[in-house]
Amino acid sequence: MTAICARWPRSLNLAARALFFVLLGALGAGQAASRELPKLGRGINILGYDGIWEGGQNAPFRLDNLTTIKRAGFSHVRINFFGFKFMGAGNVLDETVLRQLDAVIEEVLARNLIPVLDEHDTHVCQSDVSGCADKLKAFWRQIAERYAGRYPALVFEVLNEPGGQMTLADWNALLDACLGIIRRTNPERPVIAAVLNSDDIPVDALVLPADDRSIIVTFHYYAPIRFTHQGAPWSRTFSRIGPLDWGSPDDEARAAADFRKMSLWSEKAQRPIYLGEFGVYERAPSDSRARYLSFVARSADRLGWSWAYWQFDHDFAAFDSARQSWKPDILRALIPPR
Repeated sequence: MTAICARWPRSLNLAARALFFVLLGALGAGQAASRELPKLGRGINILGYDGIWEGGQNAPFRLDNLTTIKRAGFSHVRINFFGFKFMGAGNVLDETVLRQLDAVIEEVLARNLIPVLDEHDTHVCQSDVSGCADKLKAFWRQIAERYAGRYPALVFEVLNEPGGQMTLADWNALLDACLGIIRRTNPERPVIAAVLNSDDIPVDALVLPADDRSIIVTFHYYAPIRFTHQGAPWSRTFSRIGPLDWGSPDDEARAAADFRKMSLWSEKAQRPIYLGEFGVYERAPSDSRARYLSFVARSADRLGWSWAYWQFDHDFAAFDSARQSWKPDILRALIPPR
């Protein structure tokens, strides 16, 4: 810049010089706005139901499992964090739990994995829209301030699976408010925003700020849910279903049509897609389960989407915590051997 200024003729007036700086600033802003978002790649969901947050009781996940995840070929983890239950008076987050969250993020980064921090209080937000809004905004105000200028690789995910009693209008308004809160202190932080969680995947109705290009759009895929949730004991309906197979040409065509809808929207909107969850409950026939997981993961790979399997341990598990080993058929379906 100094060299350029030194070559300016003295006849160039102050107004022209001012215009030059305005144009230069606009160019810089354009370059910042168009900077590439991180490629999350292949990932897995962790820690959603683990006692690590409550002091270690019923906590099968070991932090050295992060090394296992990295070695298996994953490049990110989606940290499922139920922040609302750690809020006290005035929706203030418990500092002890936040320090544990700091430690988890640092352990993830130490393995050269990308951490995605997902606020996972779906059960509250799908049933109590007003209460959710207050808590979610308070959550992101505190988290955004805490991590402003820290952990630049950390990605925020505003809310897991908005839906239920939360309408499209409710979600668009709440998302906009949370993005505003985050951007006050984290103007360039990559942020993941979800499509409303419903069978028709209403991505066309998602409203995002046009000038914020640091947003990744996410959806979850469990269709057909009768197959993916067959035998699930927490559901009166699904616990009685099965065994059901998957993998016919019609099965694949229906999934491909859903993915094509997301892909066309992504190309039009110029927004990257993140398949934040997919999985099959363990009561499904093992061959069909592997076919489904492989089809979904390879389809996402071909479309250039990042994805995260649901989940590492507990149910839908890809990893056997008791034996400290991967379930080989699931890992092969997700990340084929080279």
